[in-house]
Amino acid sequence: MHSAFAHTRRSNWVRLRTLVYLRSVAAAGQAAALIVAAYVFDFSLEMGWCFLAIGASVVSNLVGLFVFPENKRLSEREMVALLLFDITQLAVLLFLTGGLNNPFALLILAPVTISATALQRRSTVLVSAVAMLAITCVAIWHVPLTTNTGFVLVMPDIFVFGFWIAVIIGIVFLAAYARRVTSEVNAMADALVATQLALSREQKLTDLGGVVAATAHELGTPLATIKLVSSEMIDEINDPDLRDDIMLIAQQADRCRDILRSMGRAGKDDLHMRSAPVGTVVQEAAEPHDARGKTIIYDISPIENGTPTQPEIQRRPEIIHGLRNLVQNAVDFARTTVWIDIHWSHDTIRIRIADDGPGYPAHVMPRLGDPFLRPRSSDSHAKRRPQYDGMGLGLFIAKTLLERSGAELSFANGHDPLTRNMAPAARSGAIVESVWNLNDIGFDPEKGRQSLGLNRQIDA
Repeated sequence: MHSAFAHTRRSNWVRLRTLVYLRSVAAAGQAAALIVAAYVFDFSLEMGWCFLAIGASVVSNLVGLFVFPENKRLSEREMVALLLFDITQLAVLLFLTGGLNNPFALLILAPVTISATALQRRSTVLVSAVAMLAITCVAIWHVPLTTNTGFVLVMPDIFVFGFWIAVIIGIVFLAAYARRVTSEVNAMADALVATQLALSREQKLTDLGGVVAATAHELGTPLATIKLVSSEMIDEINDPDLRDDIMLIAQQADRCRDILRSMGRAGKDDLHMRSAPVGTVVQEAAEPHDARGKTIIYDISPIENGTPTQPEIQRRPEIIHGLRNLVQNAVDFARTTVWIDIHWSHDTIRIRIADDGPGYPAHVMPRLGDPFLRPRSSDSHAKRRPQYDGMGLGLFIAKTLLERSGAELSFANGHDPLTRNMAPAARSGAIVESVWNLNDIGFDPEKGRQSLGLNRQIDA
């Protein structure tokens, strides 16, 4: 969803009723400021024209309240039209009340900020340009701000010029700053949604695999009975036609057994498979990428203070899916080989995935793990992977899921990516390492395995 389409849809998130309430507060504030200025500070103002400008804003609010439904969502064009109207209305008020000699000229920043947080870039540029044009016009042409005694309130030209510069810089800075922050927040929200969908999909596949495994287990006995009875009947029946039919039944029973056996390999939610040796879990995560033309080499061994027996860890969907994304990224970029090192000690588990590819670009390294990161790859690399659209979301999902399970991830290169014309070497590409505390994903060996209990009944 990180696209112009997504930003267009986000503009439809703003309710008309919300803007009506905000604009009503602004109109009330403008009216109060005029009344205080005229009757408390004794300013001579064009009250009729000023309240006509405020009335235009009130009328537009009333139209929004009574013509459109309460749940009306504003489109991009409607939002731009409203913001341009507000800028024009404020500019008229400033023209009638001293221009930049009026400190309320700073309110011109409000429509620009709203545009930067809710609209697309081109709309924000348009709103900002109109705001800068309006503030420039009222700085040059305006009705002087005078009191009823004839005293004219005018700031020195240098202060007016400085105020104008400050407002222009504020428009540009706030528009850029608000848009950048909003874009990052929206990108993070989209990436988190994608992460949740990926985890949900992995969980559903795991649950479906458990049903398949249980089905294969429950149907194994009746299929074996059919096979046994049909074999005995073949020996006792002499009619060739009946023998052929019975042989067909036996063959189909064998076929059903083979199908269930192959399907049962995907059944991972059986109580027997809620935990598995760490090497088995990693190999399961990498299995979809075994046949993609790259060699995957496993190094499974303990490190200092580690027991010779592999520790058993939980078969959690976020671990499997996160590791699968990391392996996929390595296989995508590797020239020929991917290395997966699995080591453990008495309290930690360390999984390192390396490849012999080009490695992470230098300008990408500080931002690895951010969503929707698109590396500026070379033309040769783009030709080698013409359908690759950036590794940011995949790495973000993997990093988020694995950190959710308690892992600490680190990224590195096996060589200096700025070195050119370097001959391919082993483990010269990207390296990503995940380290867990064994207590976070493993089982306490003192507790042992829990009782499996009775087989679960499958309801028809």
